[in-house]
Amino acid sequence: MSKTLTFTAVIEAGSLNFGEGFSNISELKKFNRADGNTYTFASRQSLRYDVVRLGNELFGWNLNTVSKQKGTLQFKDELTIEDSVEMDLFGYLKTGKNSLKRPATVRLSHAISLEPYNGDMEFLTNMGLAERLGENANLANIENHISYYTYTVTVDISKVGIDENNQVELPNEERFNRVHQLLEVLKLLSRNIRGRQENLTPLFVIGGVYPVANPFFQGRIQLEGNSLKIEPLVQTSEFTFAGDAIKQFTKVGLTNGIFSNESEIKEAFGQVGTVEEFFQAVTREVADYYGVAYEVIKA
Repeated sequence: MSKTLTFTAVIEAGSLNFGEGFSNISELKKFNRADGNTYTFASRQSLRYDVVRLGNELFGWNLNTVSKQKGTLQFKDELTIEDSVEMDLFGYLKTGKNSLKRPATVRLSHAISLEPYNGDMEFLTNMGLAERLGENANLANIENHISYYTYTVTVDISKVGIDENNQVELPNEERFNRVHQLLEVLKLLSRNIRGRQENLTPLFVIGGVYPVANPFFQGRIQLEGNSLKIEPLVQTSEFTFAGDAIKQFTKVGLTNGIFSNESEIKEAFGQVGTVEEFFQAVTREVADYYGVAYEVIKA
């Protein structure tokens, strides 16, 4: 039976992803919308980079997997998903006479700011170093934006650990371990950028394990002041599939004391736990799907 884990998270961070820039100005990645505002974003590639980085740091994911033997950077021919959690979760393309392609089992969206960018800049110099040599300091300007951001992750747990290209099917215990490790990474996600370590742990998260692959709550997160708009989330949770409302599969995790309408959130969704309880609950459901033991750690 096909099962998909998906959730949409809200985080708070500053200046997460820069583009090429010009002159001595570093520009944030951003786009304009029809409401006349400009919004910054961290690309899905940047999120993927930090997921893999933390997977290696926390769980020893193998990163010795890339070669330029064919003229372009790609995963080594001799390696399979058995050797690489990264290849298993994020897919691969191996070119050649018999090119091999495996789609990602984990899909990430961009992390998009929920508050508009208003042109804030930070002026920088390397005065400390310049003074040591009696030189003039170099000047730079970087765009700055602190905001709530939202992103969505979707995991096809029925395909994790299976690769028909190499006739690989990992044991269910290992398949569960890989999804469990991914969830631990996303729960503790961070980003190292320009001398800062930005905390990307969720303040709010909504989703669950569903019988259909769809990032239901992507694009449904909106802010009104310091409140999360409830109606788009409630109406989305009333969608049905095969006669069942997705609300019955949906869980909500909330960090108390952040959003001014947290009582409204709890009233709308009934049993709202902490972010930690959300991750424990969906991890238990993934374990049940794979038929393996998992002991929920009490918060």
